[in-house]
Amino acid sequence: MLPLRSGLTRILSPRMLATQVCSSFATGPRQYDGTFYEFRTDYLKPSKMNEFLENVKKNIHLRTARSELVGYWSVEFGGRLNKVFHIWKYDNFAHRIEVQKALAKDKEWQEQFLIPNLALIDKQESEITYLVPWCKLEKPPKEGVYELATFQMKPGGPALWGDPFKRAVHTHINQGYAKLVGVFHAEYGMLNRGTVVSSGGSQARGLIGAVAASLHQSHSNARSELHLQPTPQLTATPDP
Repeated sequence: MLPLRSGLTRILSPRMLATQVCSSFATGPRQYDGTFYEFRTDYLKPSKMNEFLENVKKNIHLRTARSELVGYWSVEFGGRLNKVFHIWKYDNFAHRIEVQKALAKDKEWQEQFLIPNLALIDKQESEITYLVPWCKLEKPPKEGVYELATFQMKPGGPALWGDPFKRAVHTHINQGYAKLVGVFHAEYGMLNRGTVVSSGGSQARGLIGAVAASLHQSHSNARSELHLQPTPQLTATPDP
């Protein structure tokens, strides 16, 4: 489990801001593709954060037995606190359906994890994303500083902003600002959004700032979440 700090920075003037578009259905050819990644965010009651994390530490193996967990973090600074963010990998949509059906029948999961934790959660959010074709997913180290930055692009999808986004990320990664864990774009949820997960502490902040500056012609604003000191008892990437 890695703590996470977040902040919101406006990059462009109001006249250049992109309209946010939300979709509940896949809108492009990737809906027929294979592997995708689900971003899950749980917003917790402030007094229940520690209880929730203890339950996760004790019983997360019941969930990782069903599908691969890429990373699991808690928010430490910026935006709304007392929340956790986790990324799950699925082979395809049929795989996700199979996992959900299996969990619904898993009494141990229901009784030890789901039911106790539901009482501690205010709300939940889900977003379906795909790894961009020019980025390979790297396994997050179990220790260190992480940053999750989201870039809200102008409408038009990757066909419009994909190439500038790629050039900006690669340029600054090659300069050693930080190490990429993954670069994603949304398909369900908020559209026209790119997400960069990186490690490297203050260097990761340098990457996000540099990418934002390079993308001033193709994105509207950036939101960053910086992962600080890890909680040693929990791992960022439990073995499946």
